[in-house]
Amino acid sequence: MMTPTKPGLRPANPNFSSGPCAKRPGWSAEALSKATLGRSHRAKIGKSKLEQAIELTRDILKVPANYRIGIVPASDTGAVEMALWSLLGERGVDLVAWESFGSGWVTDVVKQLKLADVRKFEAGYGQLPDLKQIDFDRDVVFTWNGTTSGVRVPNGDFIPADRKGLTICDATSAAFAQRLDFEKLDVVTFSWQKVLGGEGAHGMLILSPRAVERLETYKPAWPLPKIFRLTSGGKLIEGIFKGETINTPSMLCVEDYLDALQWAKSIGGLEALIARADANAAVLDRFVGKSSWLGHLAVDPTTRSNTSVCLSFTDPDVAALDADGQAAFAKGLVSALDKEGVAYDIGSYRDAPPGLRIWCGATVETADLEALLPWLDWAFAAQKASLKAAA
Repeated sequence: MMTPTKPGLRPANPNFSSGPCAKRPGWSAEALSKATLGRSHRAKIGKSKLEQAIELTRDILKVPANYRIGIVPASDTGAVEMALWSLLGERGVDLVAWESFGSGWVTDVVKQLKLADVRKFEAGYGQLPDLKQIDFDRDVVFTWNGTTSGVRVPNGDFIPADRKGLTICDATSAAFAQRLDFEKLDVVTFSWQKVLGGEGAHGMLILSPRAVERLETYKPAWPLPKIFRLTSGGKLIEGIFKGETINTPSMLCVEDYLDALQWAKSIGGLEALIARADANAAVLDRFVGKSSWLGHLAVDPTTRSNTSVCLSFTDPDVAALDADGQAAFAKGLVSALDKEGVAYDIGSYRDAPPGLRIWCGATVETADLEALLPWLDWAFAAQKASLKAAA
């Protein structure tokens, strides 16, 4: 069988990972030259950088003025854990999950916090649970965009404005690429390394006035590690939300986040970021629509992510393989692209069905995605030839 011909054009930037994601177009290490290295983050210059990061975040994401924004340790995971351990337990909890990270929060609440009054609403990869079953008189924990499934909630209309419980939303692969309905959200978390391509280890925690009230009026039954404590003497530690972080942040990472925020503002802010992600996702969608071997993992077009686009194999020969065979096929395809230097880190998440996951967030150039498409066909044909040769 003939070896397929390699395409001539290569993506200028082959970084299509779903986190850490591609840096913004034109980025170089020179962007970090003004970082306040060797200085305390509590010094005036360090604190001013952190305050600037908070205010630019508010500006670009259109966060209401009465919501608190804090920079916290341990990426999005740290921010979510702080919220779960500090806020839950006052009332029953509804947990909504349809992919790996949402399922992780279910595990934390059920097996670590061991709350008694918990309801779980779960769906398999590619689908959303029935959101109508959620009781918003209870606290609700959910992801806005399923990073490992490519499935997102279409909007915040399913959340009532007069809810009695708190809504805790992991928005890490949605922030800066999708419209978050903050009036319907009491806790929003995300990390820097997704849509803006920032460096890791830092999380963002956004609290509504209702969430602050809960923190100041409810004390969990379990002890809280120092790194999770958001109150002191029954009052919110306001400094956390003014750049006085709980532990020492990397000022190099802060400078990188500031650079990404300033780039976002320079191109037109949130609307421009969303438009770039939408355009990128549309390139892949058109390709999938014409493909004989690839399909969307997300079943409903209205719930498909415009950032973490997850794809499955529809070719009959590949689909007929068992799970291990499909995983091996996917690994071979991904490895071939990696070896050619045209696409890095585009395999599906380890817990997800075998396939591809291609990041389409705003820092990815549409031209690079367009250049990638012929290489996807090439890699598939090469793997298919190997599959038949081994049969």
